[in-house]
Amino acid sequence: MTQAEMLMSQALRLAEKGLFSCAPNPAVGCVIVKDGQVIGEGFTQPPGGNHAEIQAMADAAAKGHDVRGATVYVTLEPCSHFGRTPPCADALVRAGVAKVVAAMIDPNPLVAGQGMARLQAAGIAVESGVLEGPARELNIGFFTRMQSGKPWVRLKVAASLDGKTALHNGLSQWITSQAARDDGHMWRARAGAILTGIGTIKEDNPQLTVRAVQLARQPLRVIVDSKLSISPDAKILVGGGNLIFSAVVDAEKQAQLEQKGAEVVVLPNSSGKVDLPQVILELGKRQINELHVEAGSKLNASLIREGCVDELLVYLAPAILGDGRGMFDLPALTTLQDKFSLKFHEIKQVGEDLRILARFH
Repeated sequence: MTQAEMLMSQALRLAEKGLFSCAPNPAVGCVIVKDGQVIGEGFTQPPGGNHAEIQAMADAAAKGHDVRGATVYVTLEPCSHFGRTPPCADALVRAGVAKVVAAMIDPNPLVAGQGMARLQAAGIAVESGVLEGPARELNIGFFTRMQSGKPWVRLKVAASLDGKTALHNGLSQWITSQAARDDGHMWRARAGAILTGIGTIKEDNPQLTVRAVQLARQPLRVIVDSKLSISPDAKILVGGGNLIFSAVVDAEKQAQLEQKGAEVVVLPNSSGKVDLPQVILELGKRQINELHVEAGSKLNASLIREGCVDELLVYLAPAILGDGRGMFDLPALTTLQDKFSLKFHEIKQVGEDLRILARFH
């Protein structure tokens, strides 16, 4: 590993510290080096707070260091536009740094190379592409939304080795270990929204909150409920702020749900069900970077069939359940050419269980 890669790795570790708090902004880390010494570090603060570069320069100043002539390692191209905060590229120019090394160019159309161009025009040396792969993975949802208008959709399933998510009678607590369940909460925590279906709510009455990770704010809880049949007393509605997608207009029920702090959006498709691709687009418009799905086999299957899922997050327990409920309620195929193909992205043991990340594209 080169010196630049080692320092960028350090910046990526810093970026991870903002992963649960900086959305809808990307999680960015920054390391400032001068005379072979790290003089400042920082990562993206919650929305409205400092970006990573500003934090790192403030850290250097607090330690009595002058950043003039320093090299800045940052996991994403410095921004060049006014959002909630002024452009970081301008701040770096004013600070008089000598060089900026970015892991990758920002795909945000408001930036898209303009930050590096602004630095270069000011006489600052620039470089990009150092550990671009890991940097892209860290903010895969943000980049997906910038490029497609949609969040990165991750569908989570916990099952036995023979692919069963519950016994025939519906019992499922608990197939996987506590370690796997805690790990699942980490994936919930990094998502901007958690989506489930009315079937899961009626059967399990889940809260769908993050409990194993400390968060300043919970992800948005999203419900697909074609007939708007959810009970106003459902646990998922506690605390308000829910988003419910329906296929029918029911003014009286909608008023009840709005009193509970929920928002109802009617998005029917031609079959009288909720239009799932439109749900994904709507969540993208609401600046959701990563969507975490925890639903039943029917909604899981519908999302996959309609091309709405990017990645499966599967926890497999070392157990066999026999006849029971499957992961995806998909119709039987008559030819292998019709199968849904994925690529294994990562396989890791978590506690007693296996965690598999598999991608559709």
